[in-house]
Amino acid sequence: MQDLLARRDALFGAGAPLFYQAPLHIVRGEGAYLFDAAGRRYLDLYNNVPCVGHGHPRVVAAVAQQAGTLNVHSRYVHAGVLDYAERLTGLMRDGLASVVFACSGTEANEVAMRMARLVTGGRGFVCTDAAYHGSSAELGKLTHAREPRDAEIRSIPFPQRYRPLDEGATEVELRERHLDALQAAIDDFTAAGIPFAGMLVCPILANEGLPDIPAGFMAAAAQRVRTAGGLFICDEVQAGFCRTGRWWGHEAAAVEPDIVTLGKPMGAGVPLAGVVASHAHVSAFRQATRYFNTFAASPLQAAAGMAVLDVIETEGLLRRVADVGGYLLAELKRRQSHCEAIGDVRGAGLFAGVEWVADRASKTPDRPGAQRVVERLKDKGFLTGAAGALGNVVKIRPPLILQREHVDAFLAAFDETLREVHAVP
Repeated sequence: MQDLLARRDALFGAGAPLFYQAPLHIVRGEGAYLFDAAGRRYLDLYNNVPCVGHGHPRVVAAVAQQAGTLNVHSRYVHAGVLDYAERLTGLMRDGLASVVFACSGTEANEVAMRMARLVTGGRGFVCTDAAYHGSSAELGKLTHAREPRDAEIRSIPFPQRYRPLDEGATEVELRERHLDALQAAIDDFTAAGIPFAGMLVCPILANEGLPDIPAGFMAAAAQRVRTAGGLFICDEVQAGFCRTGRWWGHEAAAVEPDIVTLGKPMGAGVPLAGVVASHAHVSAFRQATRYFNTFAASPLQAAAGMAVLDVIETEGLLRRVADVGGYLLAELKRRQSHCEAIGDVRGAGLFAGVEWVADRASKTPDRPGAQRVVERLKDKGFLTGAAGALGNVVKIRPPLILQREHVDAFLAAFDETLREVHAVP
């Protein structure tokens, strides 16, 4: 392993990120499992890229067949690409009828921001203060933007109930406080002479740590944005494709976006992303930019994307996510009462966050504690991650094919970890 790490540093540059203190040399994936070079099996509870499981035979067959038949750029007509676009947009609400394909969530969010700016004539964007929407220079301006780094970006405190802006505030009062912050950001653009373009947000605030969002916030925020002349963009890279127990995270959040961005899970490992909006918005973007992406809207992408939708529908994964995810969340919450270090348990569908604290009363975040749990679970053969605004949330986001027996095996390892780290009986 040390030889591999040295080669990696030499080839990729020292500091290229890796998971875990003792990084894993993964060589194979199958279903919900990953296998290292020594043959050890790990239950994958983190990766949403292979959303229908690692190496799903249907996806593999579709990609192989298409790769062996044809794969070209998008400046030729191909019925398979059109079929996929129709099927994908057919899963959206009325009005979200056209799509721009891309290769990554970063590209999709870049396109969405450009589209909103072209349609509205505005420039200013609002995000949350613990957001992550991509790794480009433009999207980097939105990453954890607690302090303004660009005149055209404003951030607001992300809405949550666990660490509220006002202790003792009701849920309605808390929602209004966050909406006031959004309005203040919009008004600040006006005062600075910067026309407003919109808001970009994950509908379940995944990178913020899956907080309990005050009811009605997203819909009310979208209305504030539209009243100010902007567009409301939902980043579905983590929240989409049945992750929450609904097809889309914005459905779970009860909000109707103007633009939806998609990424990681839609191609099950084949680089595929997309931006879905009205025909008028997409046409305006096309005419103004003549946007072209060599590897996007390809027959290979369409074959992979179509196979993912086939698996989700034929294997009933939407129902399974609600069933297995509900079971996982209930069992984690039951353990919260027995472990003082677990400050909060939150989630939706097959996406759970366990917030680690040094003291439950003060809610002091315990980032090292969360990392210790992640490392212990890895050593036991269960892969999770530490994430959230404060880095203290154990993140559980498995492939959608997870079964109850997988959850039971994880819970046994989780209980063992709690006994080892926190002496929980």
